[in-house]
Amino acid sequence: MFQQEIATARHAELLRRAADYRLARQARKAVEARRGSARGQEPEGPVREQRSRFVRVA
Repeated sequence: MFQQEIATARHAELLRRAADYRLARQARKAVEARRGSARGQEPEGPVREQRSRFVRVA
């Protein structure tokens, strides 16, 4: 009987953790979506070309 109680408690804990994980992931997605929409409103900066940084290979 004791093992069944431990298994039930473990199952409940796993369900809580999964729900917390889903909630945190959803919040991160919302933050990323907000950042992405804000980035579209900002003007793009200049692009620097550093061609000397890479060596040509034959």
